[in-house]
Amino acid sequence: MTREPTSPDTTPAAADLTEGQASEMDRPVILLVEDEALTIMDLGDVLENGGYETVQCASAERALSILQTRPEICGLVTDVELSGRANGFELANSVAEARPELPILIVSGRAAPDPERMPPGARFVSRPCSGEDILEILRELMRR
Repeated sequence: MTREPTSPDTTPAAADLTEGQASEMDRPVILLVEDEALTIMDLGDVLENGGYETVQCASAERALSILQTRPEICGLVTDVELSGRANGFELANSVAEARPELPILIVSGRAAPDPERMPPGARFVSRPCSGEDILEILRELMRR
């Protein structure tokens, strides 16, 4: 799990990595955006146990910044209600415009999946649902 992008100066050289660290670097990287601490920790654990590396943040603004500096991110999972000015629907639309090939999964227990606000190809999951449900839908999106 990464909470902040690593600067090139702090990234270990490939020769210095242990086997476990090297295999972790080969895992698909998912950007997880959620502003509730327990939820992001729980979902991050499920995604990481499911074979993904996660980069986590709490706001759409931070997520967009991370996406600009981390081209290896290959999927987005976002809540609708986030810290900051933009919500998860706005984030998803900005991401779909900037990186149309990126699978996007929007999760919420409060907001309804308004088709007008959903970017093409994105999926919406209503809570309550399990982390395993989210993992399975993410895997389905990643296979497309």
